[in-house]
Amino acid sequence: MPDSPLSGPALLARIDALAAISAEPGRLSRLYLTPEHRRANDLVAVWMREAGMAVREDGVGNIVGRYEGDRPGLPALLIGSHLDTVRDAGRYDGMLGVLSGIAVVAELHAQGRRLPFAVEVIGFGDEEGTRFQSTLIGSRAIAGAFDPAVLDKRDADGVRLGDALAAFGKDPAAWATAAYDPVTVLAYAELHIEQGPVLESLDRAVGVVSAIAGATRLAVTVDGFAGHAGTVPMTLRRDALAAAAEMILAVETLCSGAERLVGTVGRIEAAPGATNVIPGRVRFTIDLRADRDALRLERVAAVRAGLAEIAARRNVGIAFETLHESPAVACHPALMAQFAAAATALGLDAPELPSGAGHDAMAVAGLTDIAMLFVRCDRGISHNPAESITAADAEAGARVLARFVDHFQPASDRAP
Repeated sequence: MPDSPLSGPALLARIDALAAISAEPGRLSRLYLTPEHRRANDLVAVWMREAGMAVREDGVGNIVGRYEGDRPGLPALLIGSHLDTVRDAGRYDGMLGVLSGIAVVAELHAQGRRLPFAVEVIGFGDEEGTRFQSTLIGSRAIAGAFDPAVLDKRDADGVRLGDALAAFGKDPAAWATAAYDPVTVLAYAELHIEQGPVLESLDRAVGVVSAIAGATRLAVTVDGFAGHAGTVPMTLRRDALAAAAEMILAVETLCSGAERLVGTVGRIEAAPGATNVIPGRVRFTIDLRADRDALRLERVAAVRAGLAEIAARRNVGIAFETLHESPAVACHPALMAQFAAAATALGLDAPELPSGAGHDAMAVAGLTDIAMLFVRCDRGISHNPAESITAADAEAGARVLARFVDHFQPASDRAP
């Protein structure tokens, strides 16, 4: 008897086949609107058709498979994730969610079953933003929130996004055709590896996401005064790097002790950058995230005030630039409960946990109610070739998703 499409080994075999589509031998790199994206869409389309779905590619390059309900034209439960990667990526980020969704539909098709609603599986073309530095292009487009100004963004080779769409076979002026009419959508569910160590620390295969953290990203510029490293006494220096070092430790302190709040200084540059010169200018970044916007904004204000106090005490200038601001996005409680009930029915304990990483669900929340299921990954490693999950955990996630779909009830007044 053939394996169920939901079996862990079957899922991992398909993930391996998809991960073989890469622009770089020996490394997984698959960027938006590239030949590798085309090959990935084509392969996923084959699997969608085998699962009984009608397949289309929308105006921004998302691949979409539709499995009709017990009569044609019913509103749909959307299941999705992304097919693009960062450079030198892991193979489960995004892909596991798309292929698990296809497997759920394949199981329904193999059983000859139709539900009182349609199911659509979406492989988003761009979530990571690696090529054009504009994240969530595919999911923003289906939610009707695509910014046409993005069409003029250029990649590292100077290729304009609009021109890349044309080369991919799309009409750049037809991006709006990707948007869904909200009345045709019941909800959105996304399965994803956790990309963190919490489930592993709890020894749980799956978890129900409560919210996707909001984020504030700042660039901080500290202006001191460059001078000779051997001739300026320590008491007379305006050392921008020494001041920045104290500020970075202050960020760590100010972002510690509050549950579900994290702060990270991920990049620092010192100028002029010579061994025998006191640094005159330093620029560093701060990434601050929390699943509650009030907490995040309060800590941003505290960080700004704390760093300004250090600057004044050390007689250096300081300037802040906001690079990115996104609110937290809550998963719908009724859908969370349905995911938890699906896990319980399969003998699994699925704890609630927030997502510190961004996901396509953030953008789709502008269209419909959302829910997310996390699957445990080894040591929480992601965006790294060492990213890994077990076949047992992949199957656990897929089976929870399948039961969720089988017993799905719209959370809002979107009755099928």
